[in-house]
Amino acid sequence: MDKASKHQVSLRGASAKEITRDALVQKVIQERELRQYARKAAAAALFIQRVWKRYRVTKIAALQLQKSWEELVNNRSGALAGTFISYNILRPFLFFISSFLKRPQNIQTRDIDCMKNCFTILFESINSTESKNNFCSLATGTSEERRIWTYQSRKLISVCLFILVHFDKLQAKEQEIIVTTSLAMRLVVVFTDYNGWKNVNENNRFDTEAALKDLVHYLGTSESGLYLSVRKYMCKLSVIQSSWTTSTIQTNDLFVITVSAITLALRPFHLMNFDAIGTTSWEGHHVAEQFCLFLLTIPELVQNLPQVLVPAVKHRSILLPCFWTLLAKKETILLGMSDLDRLSVDCGSKVVPAVGWALANIICLAAGTETKARDSGWFKQSLDYVLYVRVGITLAERLLALIGDFGCGRKENQDIQSENLTSYEPSDAAVLKNEMASMPLSTLPIDMFRPICEQRHLTDLLTIVNTDLHSEKSTAQSNNIDCMKSLKLIDISYFYMYMLRLFSLLNPPVGSLPVLNMLSFTPGFLVDLWGVLESSLFPSDADEAEGPFPGSSKISSKKKDEVFGKKPKQVNRDGNSKRVTVFHKFTSKSQLGSDHMDSVKVQSSSRQGDDDLRDLWDIKSLRCGPQGISKDLSCLLYLFSATYAHLLLVLDDIEFYEKQVPFRLEQQRKLASMLNTLVYNGLSHGTGQQNTSLMESAIRCLHLMYERDCRHQFCPPMLWLAPARTSRPPVAVAARTHEALLANLRADDSLTVPTVGSIIATTPHVFPFEERVEMFREFVKMDKVSRKMAGEVGGPGSRSFEIVVRRSHVIEDGFRQLNSLGSRLKSAIHVSFVSECGLPEAGQDCGGLSKEFLTDIAKAAFSPEYGLFCQTSTEDRLLIPNASARYLDNGIQMIEFLGRVVGKALYEGILLDYSFSHVFVHKLLGRYSFLDELSTLDPELYRNLMYVKSYEGDVKELSLDFTVTEESFGKRHVIELIHGGKDVSVTNENKMQYVHAIADYKLNRQILPFSNAFYRGLTDLVSPSWLKLFSASEFNQLLSGGNHDIDVDDLRNNTRYTGGYTEGSRTISIFWEVIKGFEPKDRCLLLKFVTSCSRAPLLGFKYLQPAFTIHKVSCDVPIWASLGGQDVERLPTASTCYNTLKLPTYKRSSTLRSKLLYAINSNSGFELS
Repeated sequence: MDKASKHQVSLRGASAKEITRDALVQKVIQERELRQYARKAAAAALFIQRVWKRYRVTKIAALQLQKSWEELVNNRSGALAGTFISYNILRPFLFFISSFLKRPQNIQTRDIDCMKNCFTILFESINSTESKNNFCSLATGTSEERRIWTYQSRKLISVCLFILVHFDKLQAKEQEIIVTTSLAMRLVVVFTDYNGWKNVNENNRFDTEAALKDLVHYLGTSESGLYLSVRKYMCKLSVIQSSWTTSTIQTNDLFVITVSAITLALRPFHLMNFDAIGTTSWEGHHVAEQFCLFLLTIPELVQNLPQVLVPAVKHRSILLPCFWTLLAKKETILLGMSDLDRLSVDCGSKVVPAVGWALANIICLAAGTETKARDSGWFKQSLDYVLYVRVGITLAERLLALIGDFGCGRKENQDIQSENLTSYEPSDAAVLKNEMASMPLSTLPIDMFRPICEQRHLTDLLTIVNTDLHSEKSTAQSNNIDCMKSLKLIDISYFYMYMLRLFSLLNPPVGSLPVLNMLSFTPGFLVDLWGVLESSLFPSDADEAEGPFPGSSKISSKKKDEVFGKKPKQVNRDGNSKRVTVFHKFTSKSQLGSDHMDSVKVQSSSRQGDDDLRDLWDIKSLRCGPQGISKDLSCLLYLFSATYAHLLLVLDDIEFYEKQVPFRLEQQRKLASMLNTLVYNGLSHGTGQQNTSLMESAIRCLHLMYERDCRHQFCPPMLWLAPARTSRPPVAVAARTHEALLANLRADDSLTVPTVGSIIATTPHVFPFEERVEMFREFVKMDKVSRKMAGEVGGPGSRSFEIVVRRSHVIEDGFRQLNSLGSRLKSAIHVSFVSECGLPEAGQDCGGLSKEFLTDIAKAAFSPEYGLFCQTSTEDRLLIPNASARYLDNGIQMIEFLGRVVGKALYEGILLDYSFSHVFVHKLLGRYSFLDELSTLDPELYRNLMYVKSYEGDVKELSLDFTVTEESFGKRHVIELIHGGKDVSVTNENKMQYVHAIADYKLNRQILPFSNAFYRGLTDLVSPSWLKLFSASEFNQLLSGGNHDIDVDDLRNNTRYTGGYTEGSRTISIFWEVIKGFEPKDRCLLLKFVTSCSRAPLLGFKYLQPAFTIHKVSCDVPIWASLGGQDVERLPTASTCYNTLKLPTYKRSSTLRSKLLYAINSNSGFELS
């Protein structure tokens, strides 16, 4: 036998085709499966035939019964007995109508008429006072009658609720459907109402109450479907009212249907044995659970309810069981609400989760004012507040999680580490998770949360907290129930923390401003929050075991008092002296006031401290950032920083420094140290998504505190440096890390990966000013290296720009030739000057002429006579764009060009002896200015606005309106602060709006076009991130140099000598002796005489470019003149473009001194001889 046929078998003899064993087994299996499938198909066909036959038989029987039933009803006469109604009317009706209700869309007018007739007969029977004719008398009859009555009653309730849910799908006239539905709901209401039974007497009262209780109990079970039916009806009610053509009669019937449905939903609560501490039966919890799940999640429930029902729904007997149940069965109910969202049972918008509607409805019911909530018995006991607040916390937390807030780590329009002009303005948006991601959140009306924004809402809660604190001191709590009765400040904090986040997400146009306004101006709230934080973060010495700070045991209490601004108890020698006004104190027109002297004393004392003293400002409990603190403390910090940051926007300097509200200056220092430590360590150690909101609010508040301190110091400099005193990286490393962060920053990783760069971008003040200047120079150096690598410098495509400038038209020629270069102005420029006589000046530009050109153009353009800039009315006479510049030819373009000039000076390290107004610099740094900064710009206007703000009479007497008048080139221009402002008078009600509108116009709107233009030019050469290392005053120092004095030794060590001078030359030795004897003012004049800038470079004369040079000017004096005491008569001269002093060879110090003083005070250079 061959190999192929070895495993083949034949079962039919030699004539049959042989197959393999595996194929045979497979064939048998397939045949078996086919036989099994045929049997199943046959069984299924038989089942379908039985079902269809049953349906046909049932339908035929139902139609026959309906026909017989109609004949019976139409031919009835007189009153019908209760048993007759049960057996002959209700029994067949329930049979045929139940078969019809399986397909509600097939119900016709005939079926509607049957329902109406049946309900009418039942109404007549129930209203009958004769026991035999009353259908309800069966409830107190024999056991068989009771059983039948119970079954039929429950079945009848199910039919009525089915009609309630599907009445909009019935195929009949609208009027007939609404009337029938109204009749059905009224029947169920009467059926379950003790007063609706007319057959009750003393003999059957007990049985009647038992039957009613059993029926109402059935209503509260999930078997009846009452709450789900009411939910479906309420969800479609607004659609029905808008789509149906309803008449007055139909409107009344809809009102009856709604009232009946809600009445039935409230009825099971009457059976609950609910006591004051929340204990009830399991059935009671089940009723409350269904109420929470199906009714409180109805979209706009309170708004769609008839007002007559609102007091009933918000009554204590309804809401308190719901609150207790929601807290006790939180996970079950929240899971059920999630199922509603997933299954779309709510028939409303899929955008807003059911838990969102539950929260909104509870707030409207518990705290709404439209129906005077307190009159209904709500908010009368502290226990009510506790439940309301904790339920709000539970639902809000769940809602935030569902809509993708992730602890409210939402992304602002701007990165958290960067500030811009609108960094303090609300800019909020939200994206829902999963299927809600593409839908807007506006479908949840924010008006439903308006009660949260009312001050009385918070004051009531704070009153209860204070009451509970008083009771806690007198009585000790013994169990958890007592704890539930006590409302604590942390509960309120959690509640409003979540409300702030929800408003930010649900109300994008204005964000959380309504809540912040209320929190900021509620008396005592911020003080209470700070009291808790202060006791947690700054424990008193009596409570310290080892001290609250590292090394605190080494620091005397006296030293602590000095640092925190606490004064020892002693007699004030100046107690009778007249206190200076705050306005003079801020504008430096008189001696410093006592409060400001406190900060000076703190500063001087801090300079004498060491590292142990610095520990006072580095709070131990915050050294790990938000990750190292408890959830409760995180909540308090978030709410406090968000609220206080909002208050700081409107808190003027008089309130902050003189009145010291809401906190004293020593408290402000603690507050600043708290925020500074928290933010620095949060950025250092990283923060999770759950702490992003805390970091955002803390950073915003910290920036406001730091900017106020920069303007009018109240904190010692050591405070801002304390957190990073031991962990600051080298300047070069920090600069490179910062640039790498900006280059690689993605939209979602700003806080997830902690870097040195993020610290520099967000809290640059933790680095000393000198180090930040070094960082700036390092940034410039890195930029030059990158340009060189790209071939922009020293490459074949690189080139310098040759320009010719007329001395008499330096601004115009510079603008014409350089303005179009943009960022290419970073390259070298070679300047050739043309004298006023029209002749080219000799010499080659090796850098000095470029410097001279920049200083000359700045001197001419920033002069108030030119018209582009003017000076503030303060003593500092700082520069600010002239409002009339917009009317000049190329005024805006010229200011943009000056921005490039300043940028070029900063980029090349050339000092310009000019300082800008802090308000203007804030715009360049991307920061918004507020009312309290107006004193640095226009002290007189600020004083007038403060007068209006504190005016005790009728402001109308001042005849003000919402306009401001500007005058330029002899023309007056009236600008409206608001739309139609010239027709809006300033009153006591809107005077605060007027004050802030004036300040906003002067500080922001008026100079915004000029600052934008200057900013565009400036950032062509200097990156905005580099500028944000500095405050406004530091920016001016970066531009114009250091203090108003020079370090003679530093200057001497970095001076070059040319023309034959050496460091040992006699004239040079005399020169340095004379310079040391100069007054600081004279030394500054000398520096300006030589370099055109009166201030020294910030990092010392090592960084002066070109280097300070003394060139020898040989002057021969006859021998007999020298013997007679005669010295060189020639005056020293200077070449400012090369920073060179041309010094004659004086022999006597007196001569050198007099000649040098004459020269530097003559304000001349080359012209001297």
